[in-house]
Amino acid sequence: MRSHTQLPEGIISAALTPLNHDLTVNHARLIAHIKWLLNKGSDGVCLLGTTGEANSFSLEERIEVIYKVIEGGIDPSKLLVGTGSCAYTDTVTLTHHAVNMEVGGILMLPPFYYKNLSDKAVLDYFDLVIRKVNDPNLKIYLYHFPKMTGVPFTLSLTKKLADSHPEHIVGMKDSGGEWNHMKEIMGHLPGFRLFAGTERYLLENLRNGGAGTISASANATSSLCRLVYHQWKENHADVASTQQDLTEIRTILESTPFVGGLKALFAQWTSDQSWLNVRPPNAIIENDVRGAITDRLRKANFIIPV
Repeated sequence: MRSHTQLPEGIISAALTPLNHDLTVNHARLIAHIKWLLNKGSDGVCLLGTTGEANSFSLEERIEVIYKVIEGGIDPSKLLVGTGSCAYTDTVTLTHHAVNMEVGGILMLPPFYYKNLSDKAVLDYFDLVIRKVNDPNLKIYLYHFPKMTGVPFTLSLTKKLADSHPEHIVGMKDSGGEWNHMKEIMGHLPGFRLFAGTERYLLENLRNGGAGTISASANATSSLCRLVYHQWKENHADVASTQQDLTEIRTILESTPFVGGLKALFAQWTSDQSWLNVRPPNAIIENDVRGAITDRLRKANFIIPV
């Protein structure tokens, strides 16, 4: 029987998905970008998350992305793969495929179309998915992003999920942006692997027993994130100052939508216009906005990462 490797703690970059001009996935460029992120300080990569435009792709496209990335030489244990879909059958199919490919973890949205769901309704959904996948190596990280889903993982619901399936529901990406929610989860669920969805809380997360960060802007800031993580590990005197620098860069980058903003910046930094391909309804930011962000990054002494 194969052994299961858990997703590493630390810095997980939520990878952009490069596209061809016909808006199909550019698998070769995606593989190269993931390798670059791992080389730039990421401990792992979140594949097919919000920043990766996952819900703009069909089930078949997402299955192919997982297969192509691993076939292209990416260590599957370093991948956290987004599989959450409205239809539980799609979630089961995609999750089963990812687990069979021996990925490090599954990032799972709640069923996000219907709103005002009871805890029991969400529990029933996860129970059904877990039973249908039926694999002891399934490790789920709950994706708390109420701004996008309208279905929050409250402390009460998270405890119920973790208690009902402790061998499968092992952590959370908290993209709610509220530090008190993250701290509350960590305080009541010791050992639960909570990743902050923004690197602005990286240091506080680590100091409170968290696992690190899973961040969109880490596409650009992974090296600086890595420095904060290393300095925290070494109890370095400059860690708070480095975190301040990281927070400043994050604040600049989050002033525009991440997909259109980061892809525009990568097109500028690499002189590769194919980065400007996005699937509607996402859109690339305007040139003047891009210029303003570049100026702010320059004034913050941000070193272009490519």
